[in-house]
Amino acid sequence: MDLLSSLNTRYATKVFDTKKQVSDEELEKLLEAIRLSASSFGLQPYKVVVVTNPEIKAELRKSSWGQPQITDCTALLVFAVKSTITTDTVDEFIDLVAETRHAPKDALADYQNMMNATVGSRTPEQLDSWASKQAYIALGFGLVASAVLGIDSCPMEGFSPDDYDRILELDKLGLKSKVILAVGYRSDQDKYQQYSKVRFKKEDFFVQI
Repeated sequence: MDLLSSLNTRYATKVFDTKKQVSDEELEKLLEAIRLSASSFGLQPYKVVVVTNPEIKAELRKSSWGQPQITDCTALLVFAVKSTITTDTVDEFIDLVAETRHAPKDALADYQNMMNATVGSRTPEQLDSWASKQAYIALGFGLVASAVLGIDSCPMEGFSPDDYDRILELDKLGLKSKVILAVGYRSDQDKYQQYSKVRFKKEDFFVQI
């Protein structure tokens, strides 16, 4: 299937087939695609928590308005931003850049100073909003990658972030949950797969300047 065909057949899956599980190999491909997502400065101010434990998923479902996708999916991906973003965050990233590209840290000083100025000029609320936007970019990568891999998915905001943080003990990891993505394979019983995709026409959607 080409890209557009894949995107035309994807939809927010409401009913997953619990007897059909995404293989470890395919799940790893999906996670790698998400890891390769674009992010501001390349800083990736978020992490993805991969939940496959049935008992944990059952507990999370209680804090997701009882939505069945939480327990019926193969894996629940929780996109969680870093609770604290400081110059230390930037310094850690610069170390990684220097190591990966075999570059002296001195050569990265201007880049580091620019990022530090950006981080230092924003309030904690602004940094949280910025980090959340980066996490949503990664979510978009996950949606497209899932479609290309033939994996069904459902992006979800219908959950209690505070409860998720508590159940997953994200505070110990310095993280806060923002959005989730359930992945698996659609059930034949999911009526939504039969619905035509509704999108605005090109002439009503794109603004050419």
